[in-house]
Amino acid sequence: MSGPTPHPWPAYRWPDGQRSAFCFTVDVDATGPYLWGQRAPDAPRRLGQLEQRHFGQRSGVWRLMDLLDRFGIKGTLFVPGAIAEQNPGLLPAILQRGHQAGLHGWFHELVADSTDSEFTAALEASVELFRRQTGTAPQGFRSPAWEMTPHMLAELQRLGLWDSSLMGADHPYEIAGVTEVPVQWALDDAILYKFSALPGDRTPVTPGAVLDSWSEEWEGQHQYGGLTMLTVHDWISGRVQRLRVLEKLLARVTAAPDCWVATVGEVAAWHAAGNSGRFVAEATIPEPIEPRRFR
Repeated sequence: MSGPTPHPWPAYRWPDGQRSAFCFTVDVDATGPYLWGQRAPDAPRRLGQLEQRHFGQRSGVWRLMDLLDRFGIKGTLFVPGAIAEQNPGLLPAILQRGHQAGLHGWFHELVADSTDSEFTAALEASVELFRRQTGTAPQGFRSPAWEMTPHMLAELQRLGLWDSSLMGADHPYEIAGVTEVPVQWALDDAILYKFSALPGDRTPVTPGAVLDSWSEEWEGQHQYGGLTMLTVHDWISGRVQRLRVLEKLLARVTAAPDCWVATVGEVAAWHAAGNSGRFVAEATIPEPIEPRRFR
């Protein structure tokens, strides 16, 4: 017996007749992964990897915000709790400049190496630190390495946070009661540019090829009425050659009058107000299926 007939989700509705949306986001990872100690065992005893990441705090994150300011647009910056704790002026500076700040774990810890209780403790500590440093409550969360579990979604729902970690659509949707503003790997600078001379590193993609790829994706999403969620990192795209790529991309995006350039929080709020209940997914993980033998 066949199952229900599949059908596509309907077209997404953007505000004020806009055709598509664009979000500029920065994952301010800095040295978070090394503070957690889950990288190469000898990495923290050497300066090369740490100094490469320190560049993000010294220059990169500020250059990225300057770039956004030049175009008159607002971005969303996701900051691990440990990085905010070490740099107590960072979250207030992000908000003072009119940008949005979101949570990004405590040490940029990986989901596969964390228990449910450790995630809850890190999330609650991050929320408390955010309140203490800014006087306001955080609105959203992005998981390090973009992985989630049903427990994590339940905790975000409990605290009233939206999420930007999953890839189940190319526009906002709801999963386990949480508003999801999705990401995608093709629009992440780390998989294209990242090079630290560590095992597994690949030769970085040239900036021109990245500009072509990202421009093609944005043009396609604009045609299909979707969301372009760009994700860059302070210590990667804060370098001047890559900043020029971002400048050229933003010039194209902002020249389109019917593309809504917004923070992730603004998109999440729009979804909750204008599209709630239209795009709903379940946070289910299927049970393993016993292998079958076919004759």
